[in-house]
Amino acid sequence: MKADVAIVGAGYVGLWTAIRIKELDPSVDVAVIEQDIAGGGASGRNGGFVLSWWPKLATLAHRFGDREAVAIAQESEVAIDQLAAFCRDHAIDADFRRGGWIWTATAEAHRGSWGGVLKVCERMAVAPFRPTDSGETARRTGSTRHLEGVFDPTAAMVQPAALVRGLRRVALAAGVRLYEQTPVRRFTRGRPVRLTVPNGELVADRLVIATNAWGAGIRELAGSIAVISSDLIATEPIPDRLAAIGWEPDLAITDSQTMVDYYRISRDGRVIFGKGGWTIAYGDRIGPAFDRHPARAALVAADWRRYYPMLADVRLTHDWSGPIDRTRDSLPMLGRLPDAEHISYGLGWSGNGVGPSVIGGRVLASLALGRRDRWGEYPLIGQPPGGFPPPLIRFVGGHLVRAGVMSKETAEAAGRPGSRIAAALASLAPAGLEDKS
Repeated sequence: MKADVAIVGAGYVGLWTAIRIKELDPSVDVAVIEQDIAGGGASGRNGGFVLSWWPKLATLAHRFGDREAVAIAQESEVAIDQLAAFCRDHAIDADFRRGGWIWTATAEAHRGSWGGVLKVCERMAVAPFRPTDSGETARRTGSTRHLEGVFDPTAAMVQPAALVRGLRRVALAAGVRLYEQTPVRRFTRGRPVRLTVPNGELVADRLVIATNAWGAGIRELAGSIAVISSDLIATEPIPDRLAAIGWEPDLAITDSQTMVDYYRISRDGRVIFGKGGWTIAYGDRIGPAFDRHPARAALVAADWRRYYPMLADVRLTHDWSGPIDRTRDSLPMLGRLPDAEHISYGLGWSGNGVGPSVIGGRVLASLALGRRDRWGEYPLIGQPPGGFPPPLIRFVGGHLVRAGVMSKETAEAAGRPGSRIAAALASLAPAGLEDKS
């Protein structure tokens, strides 16, 4: 098989890239290769949050300066508009709802976790967030366990699998070739690239790597990605009970823990509740425990019931998991492999890829086509997020850090301070979804 551009990975990033290439130059022959089905990784089993990079403004400013940080955050907000328009224009029923997002404190120790971000916003004369007091926060989330927060009205939610299936349909209609259930065993670095697949090979002039967590197996990128799990549960449909407690049906919520809880209401009135960071992979070994783990699901359910004790009797009907490709600062890596300008990559979405993947697709399409536009020269290109230790140290050390985080946050949830050792270990955890104070 031959192609002008081969894309490995048929999740959001890979499919957006394929679609953008076809929009820019329909004559380009694009082949997408996927070891599972389209969306079989994080794209099909995430929590459905569509957030911008405003919560990462401090990190963006540190890396790129104030002016560029604001521009990148604004572009990530526009990406949410573009996703909404894309679903509308292509009749994709992904249950896109834009009811905003509340970043909350659920323990006294977490009050004001957003203070640093708000100070950066004030310095830059932008106001993407509005503080919410205890009364408003509890009323809108349906639980007094939420003590205060900040609200971002630009955020949205989707049914993640429906979105990726819609992207798949549009890509195929545009002439993209898709090979599902086709794992890539290896690829060469020379030009053309030769990708070994079952029963043959694909030869392509240019290659785009969009494998998310599975990028940890690529030697040039392995030291910049840590693979962790995110575990989710879903309740039976309870729309009337959710309405009775006042939880706004289109509102996305996260708490301020390092092992963050994130939750929303589905279209049929289920609570979707997730928690990040329970387990850590050894290098690129992403085994069955990353698909489903009932013991971890029980721990997620404990957090759900702590926040919503009035719903403790509600039946849980589903639980699942998925791997997340974390970078040190939780911003993605975009660029070209060293000494291989024809091989580009977009990895490290760190649990916030649904909205930013729109930008990722634009950047990778421009890189693949050699375009010198805003996206082909995007600030995130070639900016290393900082390396992780070798696999064994990362695996053992990561579990020690996780134990410290768990100990600290268990104590904080109970209203008492954690130990000094736990706090010291927790301070070593990579940056999360938000730049917490």
